[in-house]
Amino acid sequence: MTTLSSLLTESADGQIGILMSALSGIAMALAVALAMTVSFRLSYRTNYFPWRDVVRHGLATLAALVLFAFAAYDMRHAAAAYLGLNPSKPAVEFEIRMPRETLTAVSDTQIELHTDRNQTLALVGGVQELGDGRSVLRGAVALSQRTADRVLVVNLPGKGTFEFRLRLPAEPHRSEQFGPWHLADRIASPMTGAVAPQDGYTIRYRVL
Repeated sequence: MTTLSSLLTESADGQIGILMSALSGIAMALAVALAMTVSFRLSYRTNYFPWRDVVRHGLATLAALVLFAFAAYDMRHAAAAYLGLNPSKPAVEFEIRMPRETLTAVSDTQIELHTDRNQTLALVGGVQELGDGRSVLRGAVALSQRTADRVLVVNLPGKGTFEFRLRLPAEPHRSEQFGPWHLADRIASPMTGAVAPQDGYTIRYRVL
């Protein structure tokens, strides 16, 4: 099973990529800032400010701002790639609420996003106890295909398979807040494959 914690601890290359992106952007911005400082000091010493110096200083300031923005974008891109998410495509962050006794072994849990075009393995973020006999399983998965046919399949060994249909358009808009809770669309018993009651299993999600 792929988890968020394992990705953060096992991939040193991703950490180096993020650090190098930050350092390269800062180095370029500092170089421009140093050149601007030298240019301004020379101008003050001569007490002469022709229009060409004004234009040059303006362009240098604009270049510094562009470099800072590029460094921030590069870091975001590297961080998203480090987490296995394509920043040019949306992703779904989800929370699945279920009885605590059902979710006994998070390490054995596997969650996949099934569409009419592909299957994508989700990242499992962890579990939170609610204190009322229920637990919340968190995770995220990239939306790599343009389709409205999306089903999140949660496989709990020995407990069953839980299917949640994501009610999203083919090109969903990003959202700050989680949507309402929805009941499971199907629960299959590991023994008989029969459909079980769905009242205790709900999901909510948002698009990142």
